[in-house]
Amino acid sequence: MTYDVVVIGAGAAGLMCALTAGYAGRRVLVVDHANKAGKKILMSGGGRCNFTNLASGPANFYSDNPAFCISALKRYRPEHFVELVDRHGVEYVEKAPGQLFCADSAKEILRVLLTECDWAGVEIRLKTSIEAVERAGEGMRLSTSAGRIDAGAVVVASGGLSIPTMGASGFGYDLARQFGLAVTETRAALVPFTLTSQWKARAEALAGVSVEVAVSCRGRRYREPMLFTHRGLSGPAMLQISSVWQPGDTLSIDLLPGIDAFEALVSARRETPRRRLSTWLGERLPKRLAQALVEWHGDDGVLAEYSNDRLAAWAERLGDWRVKPSGTEGWRTAEVTMGGIDTRSISSKHFTVTGLPQLRFIGEVLDVTGELGGHNFQWAWASGVACGMAL
Repeated sequence: MTYDVVVIGAGAAGLMCALTAGYAGRRVLVVDHANKAGKKILMSGGGRCNFTNLASGPANFYSDNPAFCISALKRYRPEHFVELVDRHGVEYVEKAPGQLFCADSAKEILRVLLTECDWAGVEIRLKTSIEAVERAGEGMRLSTSAGRIDAGAVVVASGGLSIPTMGASGFGYDLARQFGLAVTETRAALVPFTLTSQWKARAEALAGVSVEVAVSCRGRRYREPMLFTHRGLSGPAMLQISSVWQPGDTLSIDLLPGIDAFEALVSARRETPRRRLSTWLGERLPKRLAQALVEWHGDDGVLAEYSNDRLAAWAERLGDWRVKPSGTEGWRTAEVTMGGIDTRSISSKHFTVTGLPQLRFIGEVLDVTGELGGHNFQWAWASGVACGMAL
């Protein structure tokens, strides 16, 4: 079996690269050990796939080599992918500013990619494991469960370590190391936090309560909803900040973002002195959370009884709630992998390995990680197209 291009991985980046190369006239084969293409696409965004972010740009990504992603992101922008889904009649909604989701199901995005692959003449072979990859003169040779495959170029789009139940593995990292590439430390990102002891019990009692917060850690600040869970803290705010959080770090959570809590409390004391603190809190926070706060601190009286010092203490609790997570839920629920193949040995234009142009890496396997909100899919599309055009 001989192909111009073999793409390892039938996910977002792999399929995008394959169809792009196919339209350029290359004979392309996609191989994947899974029994279905695009499994992560199908489960993303709660099954509705946040397939891009209209504001996506280099500033929305983490990497030890931050300039690497600029070229691909500039060449294939969110509006290009929107034009593709528009042509296929996919209906979508903007759930938050810039964040586009399928109106119905993530199956629509996978349908677009598989249809385009079919039109481009791409062959997809599932339930096929890779046993070895080696250089063979000016090309590459793969030993697979389906036999030997020779290729002019191999593109590795095998993804990261997140959600192992979907088939994630360290295959891409192992292959990179085999060919002498460095791999930066990997860890779970866009992942919920776990708490222990007293705080775990408190979070469990509030499980299901959501509140908009501003969370800060290591110089980053995100204003998004936070969700209490049986294990700890989740929701967009926590997923976002998990990308910079390190074990031992404390999170600073503002429960009333955009409000000067002290001034608001002083004003309430003056205007409605007979109102109880719990009532005031319940008008600004979910009632279960408001009641929990006064119970945690054993302090609920009428506002007229509160001195400036007591109000200042409450303002600090509300505006700078300090929580030290015990950890995260790990790879089981992480949406992406932080870290990956060091991009200093990868061409930002063609995604080739320095000194070995017949081997390329794209997508999540590289040390490029986007924020929550469609950015990681945009990186998959952009890196896939940039690589596919250069094959």
